[in-house]
Amino acid sequence: MIDSYLTLVEPVQHKITRKKSRFLALVFPVRTPDAIDEKLRFARKTYHDATHHCSAYRLLVDDALVEGSNDDGEPSGSAGQPMLHQLAGRDLLNVLAVVVRYYGGTKLGVGGLVRAYADAVSEALDDVHIHEQLLLDRILIRCPAEVHSSVMSISHRFSAQIIELAFEGSVRVITALPPSRTEAYRAALIEGTGARACVEVLHD
Repeated sequence: MIDSYLTLVEPVQHKITRKKSRFLALVFPVRTPDAIDEKLRFARKTYHDATHHCSAYRLLVDDALVEGSNDDGEPSGSAGQPMLHQLAGRDLLNVLAVVVRYYGGTKLGVGGLVRAYADAVSEALDDVHIHEQLLLDRILIRCPAEVHSSVMSISHRFSAQIIELAFEGSVRVITALPPSRTEAYRAALIEGTGARACVEVLHD
């Protein structure tokens, strides 16, 4: 479980040439599988006359890392995997790299392709603004008014942010804190209120 990750602030592109073959790297911040599909369609449509549209991505889905790559007709392992290694080497998440190749008439060989696709992504990443994205769980707490002070004291001890506080006969509180601390926080709330607090993790 992670509390933050590194990602791109905005898309970037970078072009290199190897033996008259042109490699255009497009690197995008993405958050969902649908966003990946959308960017791939964009790249294929925009550069429809290219020889290959190779890709690699690293996505955080429900606290799990999902990775993928595609050689798009290049020799197996010569494009997508080298691109993926560049993303992983920078420890980036929620990112998609697409490298569009225009064949220049001279074969590069597998080794040459590996270097070209890796270099295109690596040099593109040299130009990006990297951002640390903090993750927070939102916690809904319902409790009787008489244990409200205990809830607030525990929340303060865990440095939980108070997002919302309402008194509606009972007390309704929404807090936020890093995912790695959620389970301990939940346990402390239940123990500290004698199990009179109802604690729920909210999912957007």
